[in-house]
Amino acid sequence: MIKNKWYKGEVKDLVKSWVVLSLAFAIVITGPKFNLDLLLNLVFSALTVGVGFLMHELAHKMVAQKYRLKAVYKSDPIMLGVALVSSLFGFLFAAPGAVYIIGSIRKKDNGKISLAGPVTNIILAIMFLILFVINQNEIVKSITMLGFFVNSWLAAFNLIPFGMFDGRKILEWNKVVYGVTLVIAVGLIFLRYLL
Repeated sequence: MIKNKWYKGEVKDLVKSWVVLSLAFAIVITGPKFNLDLLLNLVFSALTVGVGFLMHELAHKMVAQKYRLKAVYKSDPIMLGVALVSSLFGFLFAAPGAVYIIGSIRKKDNGKISLAGPVTNIILAIMFLILFVINQNEIVKSITMLGFFVNSWLAAFNLIPFGMFDGRKILEWNKVVYGVTLVIAVGLIFLRYLL
């Protein structure tokens, strides 16, 4: 059984994607200027967007390995560049990389592997929301609200039901699971506007 196995360059690719995605998000928030705000937003982004991205990809990897499949995260240098360049124009187009699964895979297993990412973001969003509600510190409230909102969006975005998105593979496996997961993710996004 393949268990918690890391492959050559995989950790480096994960860290590179985490850093670039966090920086790109910080640039979108702050604007393309180097100052203290950018550094603070980089830290906030690493703790929210970066953690959401990292946990999403690791969830895919762990579930794939549960099914005895080789799962390797690979960053996409071109898309990392696109993320950085787009952030300079005030928006973020991010697809920094993906977990590639090697081996024969059943539709049901593929659906569950794909589901692991958005569900992880939903769980993180709820955890950030709880921390937001119970904490009185303004800095912590800012970080936790950002974490809640970003992870809600990451879940919903990855549930797009076509192309290489997780949503297509989940929908092909189980329409009810897809629908419930989508409703929760979108519901969390709308909840943000009520807080």
